[in-house]
Amino acid sequence: MNFKKDEDTDELGALMNLDHSAVLQEARIFNQTPIRPRHSRLLLAKILFLLYRGDSMPTTEATNLFFSITKLFQCKDMSLRQMVYLTIKELSTISEDVIMVTSSLMKDMQPKSEITYRANAIRALCKIVDPSMLPGIERFIKSAIVEKTPAIASAALVSSLHLFGEAKDVVRRWANEVNEALNGKAISQGPSFFGGSNPNQVVSTSNIVQYHAIGLLYAIRQHDRMAVLKLVQGFSGQNKSSSWMGGSGATLRSNMAYVMLVRYAVRVMENDPSLVPQLHVLLEEWIRHRSDMVSLEAARAMCQLRDVTAKQLTGAVNALQVFLSSPRPTVRFAAIRTLNTLARTHPEAVQPCNVDMEGLITDSNRSVATFAITTLLKTGNEASVDRLMKQMQGFMTEISDEFKTIVAEAVRSLCRKFPGKHSVFLAFLSGVLRDEGGYDFKRSAIEAIVDLAKHVPECKEAALAHLCEFIEDCEFTKLSVRVLHFLGEEGPHTARPSMYIRHIYNRVVLENAVVRAAAVSALAKFGAAAVADPSLQRSVRVLLQRCLDDREDEVRDRAAWALRMAGGERTRDKYVRDDSTFVLAVLERKLVEYCADSGAAARGRFSFDSVPRISRAQEEETRARTRLETMDAVLTGSAISAPSASKSATATSEPGTPAAASAGFADVYEQQAQYVSKLNAIPELAAFGAQPLVSSQRAVDLTEAETEYVVRCVKHVYEAHIVFQFDVTNTIPEQVVEQVEVAMEPEDDISDVLQPVVVVPIPELRCDEPGTAYVAFERVDTDTFPSAAFACTLKFVVKECDPATGEPEEGDEGFEDEYSLEAVDLGAGDFMQASYLPDSHALWETLGADAECVETFALANFDSIAECVARVAELLGMCPLEGALTPKSKAAHQAVFTGKWMGTTKTVARTRMTYQKGTGVTMELAVRSEDQGVSELVVSAIA
Repeated sequence: MNFKKDEDTDELGALMNLDHSAVLQEARIFNQTPIRPRHSRLLLAKILFLLYRGDSMPTTEATNLFFSITKLFQCKDMSLRQMVYLTIKELSTISEDVIMVTSSLMKDMQPKSEITYRANAIRALCKIVDPSMLPGIERFIKSAIVEKTPAIASAALVSSLHLFGEAKDVVRRWANEVNEALNGKAISQGPSFFGGSNPNQVVSTSNIVQYHAIGLLYAIRQHDRMAVLKLVQGFSGQNKSSSWMGGSGATLRSNMAYVMLVRYAVRVMENDPSLVPQLHVLLEEWIRHRSDMVSLEAARAMCQLRDVTAKQLTGAVNALQVFLSSPRPTVRFAAIRTLNTLARTHPEAVQPCNVDMEGLITDSNRSVATFAITTLLKTGNEASVDRLMKQMQGFMTEISDEFKTIVAEAVRSLCRKFPGKHSVFLAFLSGVLRDEGGYDFKRSAIEAIVDLAKHVPECKEAALAHLCEFIEDCEFTKLSVRVLHFLGEEGPHTARPSMYIRHIYNRVVLENAVVRAAAVSALAKFGAAAVADPSLQRSVRVLLQRCLDDREDEVRDRAAWALRMAGGERTRDKYVRDDSTFVLAVLERKLVEYCADSGAAARGRFSFDSVPRISRAQEEETRARTRLETMDAVLTGSAISAPSASKSATATSEPGTPAAASAGFADVYEQQAQYVSKLNAIPELAAFGAQPLVSSQRAVDLTEAETEYVVRCVKHVYEAHIVFQFDVTNTIPEQVVEQVEVAMEPEDDISDVLQPVVVVPIPELRCDEPGTAYVAFERVDTDTFPSAAFACTLKFVVKECDPATGEPEEGDEGFEDEYSLEAVDLGAGDFMQASYLPDSHALWETLGADAECVETFALANFDSIAECVARVAELLGMCPLEGALTPKSKAAHQAVFTGKWMGTTKTVARTRMTYQKGTGVTMELAVRSEDQGVSELVVSAIA
């Protein structure tokens, strides 16, 4: 083979066209004598490329190739030996009997071998060794960890970290050696396996060894909270006089190790809030560190802490302000991105940096300039908007779509902040829609215009006109469908709806089938609108009749449906003007379950009655919250391409707060659907699944977050049963608790109404591994709805265990113990299903005054109407309609709630509240229902 370099040869193309069989045939040269190092090295590179490309290799073939490669150990060429190590590591996962090469690797670990041999041999050996054989080479790895040569020590530390997942018990025994490597100490007794007897060899001061050592040490100690705390504190300026392990003082020389310390400190603060003040001091110390890397990481950590105050942010913001003038683009970018994220929650804390950020608008790095402008938009005032928008137009064509999306989202959030500047925002957004850009960027701009049209009535018609112009030349089908849908929602309510019909019908003539179908639906909304005049309705019907001849069946079906719906006022109200929608996540889950159940079709058709409905406004709130979480992920760099999953309302908001009461009923319904699946999977509770689940209430904490056992309770109400779900977490590392159950005793005698039927214990509960226990009651009298308080006690068997492994001590039978919990209340609101009922005003009139119950309450313990209405919504267990939880006045407020008692009886509640300082809130509650008794029960929920 001629290895002469040809300058006209495309080397990458040659690699891409490698033939698998040809390469394996060529591997016969490994058996030749003498060994040809250069030829063998190139062939190994080809084999590695095939593996990295994803080519499959049978086990027999891989094993033969593996043992052929081991013959290359006879050659002393250093470059070839490095390729051999790398190929052995890759083939070890698909070959058999790879442990046979251990002797060759052990030979390369001898003290007289080259340093490169020794370090790579350790990596390869730890890759192929079986966890059961690890004790046999344990002493070699421990000696390598404290080796004075940085390459060998780092190889041993990193390999140990990889082994930790499979052999935790063995690696934990190396903690002392890891600590010596971290502190820069040599072994003081006896010669090491790697030649430690040389008295002239100095202790290494390599920084990378400390970085790898601190990572491994944290992995070993991560479940011991106090050990992690001592690790963090041991290298702070306040504790340089003593090591965390009790030895002499140690100093970290690795800036990357300090970065890891900052992250460990944040994790300790998240797990134990009582240590937050103590570790705040450490973060402030690291913010003043001489290394930019450490200072930036500490400042970022401080800015991302929960419940951080403006005073605590001062040091971090000052440090970031200094970094804005750094000559290095990476430092400027890191600082401005951190400030951009902070400006979302604490814009006032970032305002002192405005002057420095304005200087970055003309930065040569357009990413820095983009973040500078979007941050200024969040922290600036209304007077600076015009100037910033003009500057932003200048470089929109110079930045990538990712940063264009960030700019569009920043403008979108600014539209609500300064509605008076709607003309400036609209001009900017319509201009960027005419420029080149990808789907995500155009979608962000479209959504910003939609927000403007919804929340600023003065610019609605101008915004709709820009959207009509956009769909005339739109290359993205999804965006055309989105705009057409919005035109159908808002267009009929404008002063001149006919001007939009022309643009919509153009899409029927010129676009693809998907867009044509969306255009037909939009036309149907114009014809069915309550404000539409007869001439406009006739015109729309003519256009819809033309659509009946479309070549696509979906378009024809929608046109026929629209013409049928135009036949009567009642039909239009039910199918076209209805402002409610299904919770799509729940609908999808129930359809999947229905299709997966082989006997479901035999029992009957799928029923939409079991799928909850929400208003369009509530659906929009859920989408807005998801969008904010997605933008948070984009701005922090944690998930650029994958939006973060929407968090459950039960986990993100505290009970009794406005945020909790309004945190998205779509999320609440999805959580309830998950509860149903979980309950049906438990044999003792599976029989209850034949009954519809009326409601699942929000989780209530029965203990403090810092106690030994953390318990939360969720109430599930069925037609004939009530299930109490207790989520329990053991926070004691030295204990394993078994047979965990909750004993519930009603404070009053309700045996004639409720009878306990099932208790489901937790078999075993280890530290920080949550478990769930259940207690179920049967409703003896289904016509009675009791209100009661239950005294709860956690009962369990305690066994001592090793904190490192979590395994109970052998022969320990344990002892019984119990733990008192807060009482659990069962009230009238637990029997109410929070359902959205469309057109609540008409329903209120239909129910009539005969089934009405009115009561006035003096609520002196509330300091605001917002606090009161959130608590009322929680007690009633009903769905608040739009604006119910956001009072516009501090003195008076009206709210409307809807729901279904036991999932069947429609109920509407209206409240009128007034607030006066000193006397609290005075509330009038009026309830109408299909059953007079239900109205009285709902009122009693407040009493």
